[in-house]
Amino acid sequence: MRPFHLLRMVLLAALLTGCGINPVTGKREIQFISEASEIKIGEQNYSPTRQGEGGDLTVLPELTAYVSEVGRKLAAVADRQLPYEFTVLNNSVPNAWALPGGKIAVNRGLLVELNNEAELAAVLGHEIVHAAARHGAKAQERGTIMQVGMVAATIGAGVSGVDSNLAGMMIQGAGVGTQLIQSKYGRDQELESDKFGMKYMKAAGYDPQAAVSLQETFVRLSEQAGRQQNWIEGLFASHPPSPERVQQNTLTANQLGRGGDLGTERYKMRLAGLLKIKPAYDKLDEATKLAGKKDFVQARKLTEEAVALVPREGQFHEFLGELDLAEKKYDAALPHYKKAIELNPDHFSPYLGGGIAQLQSGNKAKAEEWLTRSSQFLPTAPAAYYLGNILRDRGDLTGATQYYRAAAGSNSSYGKRASGELVRMDLPQNPGNYLAAGAQFDAQGRVAVVVQNRSPVALTNIRVTPVLVDQLGRVVRQGAPLRLNSIVKPGEQVGVPAGFAVAPEQQTLVRVRVDAAEVAE
Repeated sequence: MRPFHLLRMVLLAALLTGCGINPVTGKREIQFISEASEIKIGEQNYSPTRQGEGGDLTVLPELTAYVSEVGRKLAAVADRQLPYEFTVLNNSVPNAWALPGGKIAVNRGLLVELNNEAELAAVLGHEIVHAAARHGAKAQERGTIMQVGMVAATIGAGVSGVDSNLAGMMIQGAGVGTQLIQSKYGRDQELESDKFGMKYMKAAGYDPQAAVSLQETFVRLSEQAGRQQNWIEGLFASHPPSPERVQQNTLTANQLGRGGDLGTERYKMRLAGLLKIKPAYDKLDEATKLAGKKDFVQARKLTEEAVALVPREGQFHEFLGELDLAEKKYDAALPHYKKAIELNPDHFSPYLGGGIAQLQSGNKAKAEEWLTRSSQFLPTAPAAYYLGNILRDRGDLTGATQYYRAAAGSNSSYGKRASGELVRMDLPQNPGNYLAAGAQFDAQGRVAVVVQNRSPVALTNIRVTPVLVDQLGRVVRQGAPLRLNSIVKPGEQVGVPAGFAVAPEQQTLVRVRVDAAEVAE
């Protein structure tokens, strides 16, 4: 069957079994993911995604209560009822996001940029629509269609056969939510979320004009190079502003009718606590930049000033531990991590850094406890890698292998280290699994052995033996063992003369046996 016809049949079957009505737009669309599955996706990913995005803002729980209060007003008038949930994250990057099933978060960095409660309602209404109109679910469904198409094309074609990027360090599915919230929404979805979010604003008693002023602010900020980076890595990455959105929001506001609650004074009153402690977070943000430039002295000074301003913020104490860890002052780091855990016992990060510090200080028992606790909140490659080391040193190679495999699946330096440990553990028994070896011949029939490194790590001290076999594969003559002492990088191949020649009719009978190799340190 031709690839095109097979693909058409697969998609036709999907269309016949997966059609539905969008609960917000009323339009007919393909729906592979059920509402129960949407809700489950959100529930499973809400906690790890919040963990990876800074964790909940625990020093001001009343702020989450306020945002939830506004969110519930909008959810009550939404076209689709879901188990909506709202939280404020301890993150300076201006951002807000929604997972399938109605799980929504707003960063404190965005709250301090808003002018009134109606603008907050515009943000939350927009995110509610993303969930209600199945935008996250559609992204996954588009991925499913793409996978179906790739499978069909493959069949038809007859083919056989401590990092700074936290997202790259997540393992075992922990990064699914992060992938969803970092996906860029399309133009139509953004306009759709603006339009229906403004409808919810009006129904909840807010002035929809606030959505216009909000977009005008976003467009202006996106054009200001001085502040652009902070916004680009946050809200603008997944929710790009544009003059078109301002224009469309203006038309929608006119259609809905101007007027309604702005809640300016109420918003100022409810945000007063956050605005009061904002200077402390500004100091931490600057300290983070300085630490990236290895200016640990000034970074420490600013962080200590932040601690003095808000001593109950665990994030500040944790960063002092991070600074000590970066300078390999492991014993000095531990009190800071312990304080951070005391203040914020439900966040993965201080357990992770503290576990590494405990391990480097020689306390393997406490390191295992904290690293395990960190992984329970958010599985990461560093935790898995170090837990693998602990089990390996204990002699539990099976447990170590499980941790290394988990870490190896991440896109991080720890993933590479874990891959190296897996190879190192298996290489003595199965060197042929990691090296491909064969023979090449010149015009005089002289044999050269060619070896390719198919492992994910560099190898050295490679030992091979060329052999001549008969038609039944039995050894007729064995050449001298050969040693390659050079470092062979992943994917690289090297050759060495075998020291003998064979007749043309024997060349297809030369084999190369891989005897041993070592991981290059």
